[in-house]
Amino acid sequence: MTGQEPAACVLLLHGMFRSAYAMALLSHDLARAGYRVRNIAYPTRPYDVAELARRYVEPAVASCGTTQPVHMVTHSLGGILVRCYLQTARLPPGSRIVMLGPPNHGSEIADRLRYWPLYRWLMGSVGQQLGTGPDGIARQLQPIDPEVGVIAGRDTLQPWFSRLIPGEDDGVVSVESARLPEMRDFIVVDSSHTLMMFDRRVRKQVRHFLATGSFLH
Repeated sequence: MTGQEPAACVLLLHGMFRSAYAMALLSHDLARAGYRVRNIAYPTRPYDVAELARRYVEPAVASCGTTQPVHMVTHSLGGILVRCYLQTARLPPGSRIVMLGPPNHGSEIADRLRYWPLYRWLMGSVGQQLGTGPDGIARQLQPIDPEVGVIAGRDTLQPWFSRLIPGEDDGVVSVESARLPEMRDFIVVDSSHTLMMFDRRVRKQVRHFLATGSFLH
């Protein structure tokens, strides 16, 4: 209808070694809910976190315009890219972010493997930034303004990695590392890092947070 305000935009950001396909079910759900959806594909090896944010997050946000909220739904590394982008940028009022399995305090796996030649080759520059120490990108990022909801998993398909992670984990990220001090809401689900974005219950929680600013507890 002419003169009608465009719907709020939702940007989807997959994680390391994944593609836009990993967020396809979420994209379908959110489009059916009436959002304008941008499912962003980006390479995870050639660039560091800041360059990925500049090359892929920045233009995607710009494509949404500024008259309506720009929501974001991220998986794993995608959450770090968004936090990096928001160090120097702001989203329109009412924008919300849902992070799935984000390594918000760094990755214990990266701590253990970052100097292995195979890991360095596979993970590229980003892999060297994901540790939990003071040189890790997660420790260097300042709080962000939008309302953030975090979903952490406590099921694993990678028990060999879980042995390296303290406490409950999703096979890649610990429940504690997923937390963000400024988050508005937080839930833990019986889902793995690898499959979280396909989980029907998780997808329902994503839609609820974007609509209300809270999860279903």
